[in-house]
Amino acid sequence: MRLTAYTDYTLRTLIYLALRPDRAATIADIATAYRVSEAHLTKIVHQLGLAGDIATTRGRGGGIRLAKPPEAINLGAVVRRTEPDMAIVPCFGDAAACPIDEACVLSDALRQALDAFLAVLDRYTLADLVVPKPRLATLLHLA
Repeated sequence: MRLTAYTDYTLRTLIYLALRPDRAATIADIATAYRVSEAHLTKIVHQLGLAGDIATTRGRGGGIRLAKPPEAINLGAVVRRTEPDMAIVPCFGDAAACPIDEACVLSDALRQALDAFLAVLDRYTLADLVVPKPRLATLLHLA
């Protein structure tokens, strides 16, 4: 299982915002901290806003911040929302494409593995990801 860069940047954006609950951030701030493209983050911020995870304010003094407490943002839900295709093998999307589908144990094992992967992520919230707050803030030059 490999997550897309989109999901990675989404999670990084949420972590950054959780580390600064008292201050709005800009896309440029986040892009600089992680050394990623502002263009990628613009789409991510838009989608996080539509999902209700962040609030955006335009104009002077504006920026982005979390719209809900970090404890209310579930990691599994974010990954399910940001990953375009959780079918880790082609037959997940089209069982008819596989001649052994009726007797295949591999597809069942892979479905269980995917379910287990997501079940672990479901046990975490954004608050869990920022527990080492002082160290993360230092690494992102927020201290």
